[in-house]
Amino acid sequence: MTSTPTEPRPATSERRVARGLAGVVVDTTAVSHVDPGSNSLLYRGYPVQELARDCTVEEVAWLLWHGELPDPAEREGLTHLERSARFLSPLVEATVDALPLAARPMDVLRTAISVIGAEDADRDTSAEADLARSVRLFAQLPTVVARDRRRRLGLGPVAPRDDLDHAANLLWMTFGEEPDPVVHDAFRTSMVLYAEHSFNASTFTARVVTSTLSDLYSSVVAAVGALKGPLHGGANEAVMETLTEIGPAAGTEEWLERALGEGRKVMGFGHRVYKHGDSRVPTMREALDRLVEHTGGHDLLERYEALERAMTARTGILPNLDYPAGPAYHLMGFETATFTPLFAVSRVMGWTAHVLEQRADNALIRPLSEYVGREERHR
Repeated sequence: MTSTPTEPRPATSERRVARGLAGVVVDTTAVSHVDPGSNSLLYRGYPVQELARDCTVEEVAWLLWHGELPDPAEREGLTHLERSARFLSPLVEATVDALPLAARPMDVLRTAISVIGAEDADRDTSAEADLARSVRLFAQLPTVVARDRRRRLGLGPVAPRDDLDHAANLLWMTFGEEPDPVVHDAFRTSMVLYAEHSFNASTFTARVVTSTLSDLYSSVVAAVGALKGPLHGGANEAVMETLTEIGPAAGTEEWLERALGEGRKVMGFGHRVYKHGDSRVPTMREALDRLVEHTGGHDLLERYEALERAMTARTGILPNLDYPAGPAYHLMGFETATFTPLFAVSRVMGWTAHVLEQRADNALIRPLSEYVGREERHR
């Protein structure tokens, strides 16, 4: 016996369906927010541009985890812990080395985090234990990314050093030489700017997983999966691919006309939170300008500025952080496929801060949906 086919029913609930959770406030946080008055991103109350100017990456990590900037003793203690945790275990090294060279760098990073987590047999989920895990991932993800990048180029790994700060050590392990001060400062700046951004897609994913009382490693693995998408962390890679596709700056207007006509999304522009431009962009643009002067990348900057002018004139949409960060990473010497892992190496500070916050006052995140499928029917 069959029922008469019916069309899917329309939504009838009085609840407003907020697709993508746009405009929905789902919880509170003390980690970061964008101040509507100043349009500035604040980490624990501090404008991020001030932190990028004055602080090390380690100091920002401590701030996100603890709520205050470290005093000298706290800074020394974190420095010791982080530098002593930089080496990967033999199993993690072997796993990274065994993965196909065709694997995306974000897939390698995701897998390595799973192995790091699998090796941790401690079932303690206290704040102290999860903070130790946060420091471990903060210390080891740069080692994973650098090792994977070098193996792709047929180069041997470069061991971490305990006399370099967090940003300088990653550059050392990647390129096998101590970074020039201009490159080091630009990279440190990018790490601070990328460290945290409230309930973005990957952070919210981490909080959802944490809300089930799963472990910190699972939360970070899930966050990496969300960050991999081109509408989130993959945008910095897409920016560089776009500038390469455009070619000489003279072709920008024609390229943009065609792209908009085809309905293509121009990556690196627009942001759901900022209504008057991404407050992080000026700081990263200043770092990009210094890199251009240092490396001679004036042709790239010419293309960068041409697309920014054209997009602003045609659409009024302003750049977000990914727009200057992608070209900056290129001028530092990183391959495009490594850009999103660099984002992850930075954002792990924010992810873990939110995991700690979610677990401290947990409520299972389980939203409702509005059903628009078939009415009840029978065979």
